[in-house]
Amino acid sequence: MSFNVALSGLAAANKDLAVTGNNIANVATTGFKGSRAEFADVYSASILGTGGKVAGAGVRTAAISQQFTQGNINHTGNSLDLAINGNGFFAMSAQGQMMYTRAGEFGTDKDGYIQNSSGFRLQGFPVGAGGQILQGKKVDLQVDTSSVSPKATSLINETINLDSTASIIPAAPGFDSSDPETFNWSTSVPVYDSLGNSHTMTHYFSRRQEVLPATGTYWEMYTLIDGLDPLDPTSNVPTPERLEFDTYGRLTMPAAGEFTIPMGDPTATPPVVGWVPQQITDATTNPPTAVANGAVANPTGVTVSFADMTQFNAVSAVTSQKQDGYATGQLSGLNIDENGNMFAAFTNGESKLIGQVMLVNFSNPQGLKPVGGTAWVETYASGVPIEGMAKSGTFGAIQAGALEESNVDLTAQLVQLIKAQSNYQANAKTVTTQTTVMQTTINMT
Repeated sequence: MSFNVALSGLAAANKDLAVTGNNIANVATTGFKGSRAEFADVYSASILGTGGKVAGAGVRTAAISQQFTQGNINHTGNSLDLAINGNGFFAMSAQGQMMYTRAGEFGTDKDGYIQNSSGFRLQGFPVGAGGQILQGKKVDLQVDTSSVSPKATSLINETINLDSTASIIPAAPGFDSSDPETFNWSTSVPVYDSLGNSHTMTHYFSRRQEVLPATGTYWEMYTLIDGLDPLDPTSNVPTPERLEFDTYGRLTMPAAGEFTIPMGDPTATPPVVGWVPQQITDATTNPPTAVANGAVANPTGVTVSFADMTQFNAVSAVTSQKQDGYATGQLSGLNIDENGNMFAAFTNGESKLIGQVMLVNFSNPQGLKPVGGTAWVETYASGVPIEGMAKSGTFGAIQAGALEESNVDLTAQLVQLIKAQSNYQANAKTVTTQTTVMQTTINMT
């Protein structure tokens, strides 16, 4: 019987050595979770036996328990390296079979699908037609590499101050963009047409004196696009817009603080609709003239909002300026936030939500079955997967540009290795001692 006890001890120590060695071997494996060998004693007795008089029958391996504690987060700078800070697993599809991992070393295949080194595709939620995340609809996440279509400018917001002490510019001989004596100040803003071409919209401001018998002053604003009148691309002298201010320097005319810059003249013959100030030269005329190339800027015109415009005793200046148009954009990068939302960044400065990384958790993570490749599969003991998004419920946060290191404490494992070795030697000594006792017994016969 003593031999069996010693052999069970040798087997247990050997199992402990194997588990510890595996932990040490994977100390640098991304997302690896260390294990520990758990043992239980063995007793054998009849039903009528007395427990106080029964000798132990050795030891058995009760379980090899995985330790799902948090590993250190190591920042890599790679946008598709993902780490989970907290609870949860990444869900991967291996040709339809679901696997789960904490190793977030991802890349893309030739079709833009996000996958790991084994070719398993990362699972997540898609984006609906309205731009919202469709949670509950699990898909293979894919990076959309298509270009962003351009958007013609339709609204410009500008906050401007006009100097209340600026000199009066006589109405005659009239406005000339090439003559700074005919205006006080000018400012420009980029605008885009429907083809993504960039143009320059320039506002010229001239301070005028009311004609007698009226008193006071007002401003006239002249708008040119690429140096030409947006209403008539054959002219560079646009129709002015009138600006009036009260005694507190607040804009009173127009009342809403908005102008619509027309992009064409529907009364012309033939009508000029959606004129684009991107010109080509018509060499058949003498002298050659610039004509529109036929693209559409914005048929309804561009609205310019001066709601916060002022007239104070300060230098004329722009304090803020923005417009809603943009050029064609090519994919330039990918950003993933803590909730797992994936944003594609484009060369035109725009970004687009293209999906959300899904996280999965289990009632009993230790019941998961390891299948290699730092992956696990669901079992009856683990319970069914609970799907959700990062930073909700019990799920942790996703850190992009980072990886979770192995949670193995190398120092502790080396100590455990020494203990397992001592246990093995001690159990081997039991075998040696039992052999000596048996040999003595044989010699007595």
